[in-house]
Amino acid sequence: MKYPIGIQNFAKIRREGYAYVDKTALMYKMTSEGEYYFLSRPRRFGKSLLLSTLEAYFEGEKELFQGLAVAQKETEWKKHPILHLDLNSREYKDESSLNAELNRHLEGWEKIYGCEYRDRAPEERFFHVIKAAYEQTGMRVVILVDEYDKPMLQAISNEPLQTAYRNTLKAFYGVLKSCDRYIRFAFLTGVTKFGKVSVFSDLNNLKDISMLPDYSNVCGITDTELHAYFDDGIQALAENNSMTKEEGYERLKRDFDGYYFNEYTKEGIYNPFSVLNTLDSRIFRDYWFETGTPSFLVYQLKKTNYPLENMTTEELSTDTLNSIDIMDENPLPLLYQSGYLTLKSYDKEFDSYTLGFPNREVEQGFIKYLFPFYTPKTEDKSTFSIPQFVKDVRKGDPEGFMHRLQDFFATGDYQVVGKAEKYFQNTLYVFFRLMGFYVDVERHTSNGRLDILIQTPEYIYILELKINQTAAIALQQIEDKGYAIPFTNDSRLLFTIGINFSTDTKLIDDWKVGEGHNIK
Repeated sequence: MKYPIGIQNFAKIRREGYAYVDKTALMYKMTSEGEYYFLSRPRRFGKSLLLSTLEAYFEGEKELFQGLAVAQKETEWKKHPILHLDLNSREYKDESSLNAELNRHLEGWEKIYGCEYRDRAPEERFFHVIKAAYEQTGMRVVILVDEYDKPMLQAISNEPLQTAYRNTLKAFYGVLKSCDRYIRFAFLTGVTKFGKVSVFSDLNNLKDISMLPDYSNVCGITDTELHAYFDDGIQALAENNSMTKEEGYERLKRDFDGYYFNEYTKEGIYNPFSVLNTLDSRIFRDYWFETGTPSFLVYQLKKTNYPLENMTTEELSTDTLNSIDIMDENPLPLLYQSGYLTLKSYDKEFDSYTLGFPNREVEQGFIKYLFPFYTPKTEDKSTFSIPQFVKDVRKGDPEGFMHRLQDFFATGDYQVVGKAEKYFQNTLYVFFRLMGFYVDVERHTSNGRLDILIQTPEYIYILELKINQTAAIALQQIEDKGYAIPFTNDSRLLFTIGINFSTDTKLIDDWKVGEGHNIK
C-alpha cells in the first residue's frame, strides 16, 4: 500500500494509486444540499485534500471518482470555473505580505478571465473576477479557500497587525455574498473560528459544519475506516514492533484517536497525519506534534495567567467554544480549535462542554513543551529533573525527591507572571503531569480531596499542598480528612507528605514527610 505522506492533491492520489479514505459521500451531501460552507479542523487533518477533492469534482473529472461513493450518486459531472485561494503557503510578516498573496491569486485569475480592474482594491478585483468567470463560461463559479485564517494566526501576538489582516479579509470574503447570483458553491476552511462579528460579519449565509454530527468524519479517520482501509498495514506495523495486530490497533487508538467535534457522535476521530506516517514508517512516533510547535498557544496561556489544571475541568458554553475572539481572556477555545484539546463531556442542561487531551501523542507532547516555559530556567534541568525524581519515587525515597523538588524552585532564574500562588500551582501541574507518563499520578483539585496521589507497584504517596502556612498543617489535613482510608486494604508502603510554598520567597520553604507505613 502506498501512503500519501505530504500529498494533498486528490488527482495525484487517485492516478498514482495512493491509499484514499472515501469521503465523497459527505462531499456530495454538501454540494447537493447547500452552497456556502465553513469547516474548522486542526492543522494536517485533511482539509486541503478535501478542497482538492471538491476541485476535481467541480472540474467534472468523473474518471477520478470511479469506485467511490459519489460515482453512484452523480450523473451530470458539470465543469465549473474554480477560484482556489490557498493562504497556507506563505509567511505573513506585514500588511504588504497579505496583499501580495491576494494579488498573486488575483493576477492568475485575471489572466484567465481577462479582467481590466487591476488598479482596484483586492475585494473589487475579486468581485469582477467572479463575475467575469460566470459570464465567460456560462457556469456559476466555485470558490475554495484553504486556511482562511493563516495570516491572523501568524499575527496572534500583534493586535494592530491582526486587526489589519482581519479588515482586509473581511472585505475580501464579504464579496461572496454580493456575488451570490454568480456562485454555485463556496467552501472556506481554517484552524480557528474568528467570530462572525469580525471576519464573516458580511457573510451571514455561511453554514458552519465544524460541530455538526453529519460531518464529524469529513476529515480524519474513524475506527471503522481504520479497520476497513488499513488492516494489512496495521498487521505489518504490529509485526515490525513485535506486537499482535490487536495490540497494534490498541496502540494506534491510545496514541492518535480521541478527537470529538460534537456531543452526539460516539466514534472518535484519529489524527490522519500521525496514522499515515506511522503505517508508512512502521514506527510509532509523535508525527503530528513534531511538525508544529504550539508557541502561540503558550503565549496566550502565559499572557492570561491561565491556571493550567483548569484546562480539563472548566466548562465552556457553545458560544465561547465557537470563537477565539475571547482568547485574551480565555485561551481554551484556541486550544480546542487547534487540536490540543477536544470535547470530553457535555452538559445538556447548561449547554456547556468540558475539554480534555484527545490522546497520548498530544498530551505528552504538549506537557513536555510547556515544561521549560513554566519552570525555573536552570541549565539542563529539563533533561534530568523528571527522570531523577521518578527514580526516587520508584525506590521509595520521599526525602530524596522532596529535596529535588525544593531545589527545583530554589535554583535557576525565572519570572513569576501574575500571582505567585498561580505560578506555584502551574509549575506543579506541569511537573506532576509530565511525571505521570512514567508513574501513576493524579491531581485532585476539588474541595475535600487530596492534592496529589502518586502510585507505583510498591509505594503510595499522598501529597498535600499549602500556601503561606506550614507543612505540619498540610500533614494534619491528610490525617483529618482520612485521605489514606481508600488504601486500607492495600499492601504497599504509604507515605504522607506536607508541602508549603511561600509567596514571599517564591520557594518551597517547608516540607515534612510522615512516617511511612503499611495500612493493611
